[in-house]
Amino acid sequence: MGAKRKVSAAITAALLATTAAVVVPSPASAGRGQPGTLRVATFNASLNRGAAGGLVADLSGRNDAQAGNVAEVIQRVRPDVLLINEFDYDPQGRALALFQDNYLSVPRNGTRAIRYPYRYAAPSNTGVPSGHDLNNDGTVGGPDDAYGFGLFPGQYGMAVYSAYPIDLARVRTFQTFRWRDMPGALLPDDPATPAPADWYSPAELADVRLSSKSHWDVPVRLPGRTVHLLASHPTPPVFDGPEDRNGRRNHDEIRFWADYVSPWRAGYIYDDTGRRGGLGPGAAFVIAGDLNSDPYDGDSLPGAAQQLLDHPRINDRVVPASAGGTAAARRQGGANLDHRSDPRFDTADFADTSPGNLRVDYLLPSRGLPVRATGIFWPVPGDPLFRLVGDYDPALPGGFPTSDHRLVWLDLRR
Repeated sequence: MGAKRKVSAAITAALLATTAAVVVPSPASAGRGQPGTLRVATFNASLNRGAAGGLVADLSGRNDAQAGNVAEVIQRVRPDVLLINEFDYDPQGRALALFQDNYLSVPRNGTRAIRYPYRYAAPSNTGVPSGHDLNNDGTVGGPDDAYGFGLFPGQYGMAVYSAYPIDLARVRTFQTFRWRDMPGALLPDDPATPAPADWYSPAELADVRLSSKSHWDVPVRLPGRTVHLLASHPTPPVFDGPEDRNGRRNHDEIRFWADYVSPWRAGYIYDDTGRRGGLGPGAAFVIAGDLNSDPYDGDSLPGAAQQLLDHPRINDRVVPASAGGTAAARRQGGANLDHRSDPRFDTADFADTSPGNLRVDYLLPSRGLPVRATGIFWPVPGDPLFRLVGDYDPALPGGFPTSDHRLVWLDLRR
């Protein structure tokens, strides 16, 4: 995610002046179980492993340092409903159960255990062979030719943990929705030919799926109402060529939710059971996940994130923020110095050469859900909890003690 643009201080100030932010110093102070409050969180926790079964093996004991750090962050923030991105999927749900039993249920460094009686995971397109040469390198097979990039089926999957019942009968998944079936889809073009939108052959377009992982509508039943958790993890808009197939896919994966919550333009959508249409006009929802798109910086297509941020049914007026993001941008310098976005809103610590730290992890509630407080778990150096985020260290697996992303949380009035 590179290409940075310098803007004047006046323009940057004008952009930031239009955005309100609430920072709560201690997320544990208003956590789970507070009357009338629903705390929702999203966390790309990097709980992915390099081989099928690797996450199950690591979670089978209680000594995996990275998983322990992930659990401690969750225990300190104490969300009621939690989406985890990059949580490897296994059909038996063993990783889901093991993470609860061996990590979340075990107090860590003075925290209290946290238990989620309701959990959900479903298959991901990552690592599922397509049978096509999707990267046009002359061979078929490997992670780049899967429906979503992955070394094995389910790598980089998703998981939902909830203190409230999940209405499993009404969950909708969109794993198999075909990219070509989105009206006006930004299908990639082969620049070596005069024909438009021809990177994929007709046979490939008959199979290529929009979701790089999946899109889920997970209804959570609260006392007196249901809130739909709209979960996804669009592909990073990089690791391709001039055809920009990943940038275009990222844009349209984000657009999917913009259309889904717009009854007037959701008629084309179908789920994995064949049911058509989007979310009803009165439904309450929170769009959650690592969208891999910063509003102003990085390599996503211009306007990709704004499809949601500027949507009339979505509230982005209260933006999660942290002091740690600002401190990291100042400390690390590099590409961060040319960014347009306020570093308070950054949610991921990426390479300082390019793209720098970005806002890519989102919780976007529907306008009918009043926001009480919000924040990002990103302590500053000198805080005793800074050990849970750290700075990049090549000696650590994955480069960080926990993840290169930060947990984002949101308190809603139920």
